[in-house]
This record gives sequence, C-alpha cells and structure tokens, in this order.
Amino acid sequence: MTAKPKKCIALIGLRGCGKTTVGRELARLLGGACVDTDEVIAERAGRSIAEIFASEGESGFRKRESEAIREVVRTPPTVISVGGGAVLDPRNVDTLRSVASLVWLTARAEVLWQRISTDPGTGKSRPPLTDQPGIDEVRRLLAERTPFYQRAADLRIETVDRDAPEIAEEIVRRFQPPPAQARG
Repeated sequence: MTAKPKKCIALIGLRGCGKTTVGRELARLLGGACVDTDEVIAERAGRSIAEIFASEGESGFRKRESEAIREVVRTPPTVISVGGGAVLDPRNVDTLRSVASLVWLTARAEVLWQRISTDPGTGKSRPPLTDQPGIDEVRRLLAERTPFYQRAADLRIETVDRDAPEIAEEIVRRFQPPPAQARG
C-alpha cells in the first residue's frame, strides 16, 4: 500500500511499540523535527507523566494530552509521536488527521512488555494504566485499544525484530509515490 502523505506523519500505538525512537529516526530521514506529545505534556506541567496521573488522574492527563495535540498541530512538525491512549478520543484522531497521516506501530503483547520492562525510564516516568500487573496490563490494553488503532491508522507497520532505522525507512518508502512509468 502506498499512501499519499499529508503535512506530517503521526505515530500511534501502545507504549513500547517504538513511537519515540522511530519518530526521531523518521524525522532525521525526512530532514525535519519530531515532537513527542508526552514530552510536551511533561514539559508544560513541569512534572512527569506519572506525577500528572498521580495528582490529576487519567482524566486530567487526557485533557492535557488533547491540549498538547491541538498545540502541536498548529505548526506541525515532520513527525508527531503520540501517547498510546490518544486515539481513545475521536477528537484527537480528527485533530491529528487534519495535518497528519497516521501510522500504527504494532508488536505482540509479549514484545511490548519485554521492551517496557527493560526500559529504565518507564518506572519513573510512566504510570500503570490498569490494576493488573505487567504483561497482563499490556494484553488488556492491547485488546481494548486495537480497534481504536485500526480505525485511526492510515498505515500499519510491524516493529518486531526490526530496528528503528529499518522501520523509518519502510514508512518513507510506503509514503513515496511510485516511480513514473517511462513511455515507449
């Protein structure tokens, strides 16, 4: 599938799928900037995402997330890396679609959990999102959110056993128009 890109590319998917890492590599390949909405939220609040969840709950965080998305699309960067739950609000999806092609980065729950559990920054900066521990939380969130990702995505990219440069190169390839046919 080759899609016609919009002004920018927004990466969606569950925590651990590689949105931030792939986003930075994709922006490098395209010669632009990558903005991570979670980083925007934390910077504006002067606190980590985990601290925002602790003091304002998920609803307070989601409000901040929608505000950050609206802010970022005003002057869209080349790539937007969006928090894993942003697609739960159809207004966020509509806002992103106004400027971006949405690319869903996917991986199996076991792979996501392995990535999350070995990331040293996750425990300090990311809150648990369910009352279930570890892999069970990832499986539950993946089951709940997959229909939202499917509806939002213009393109789906599998990330298992692939590094960020390879994934970013595939995204660039998939959005390039096919070469013009020579007339004979």
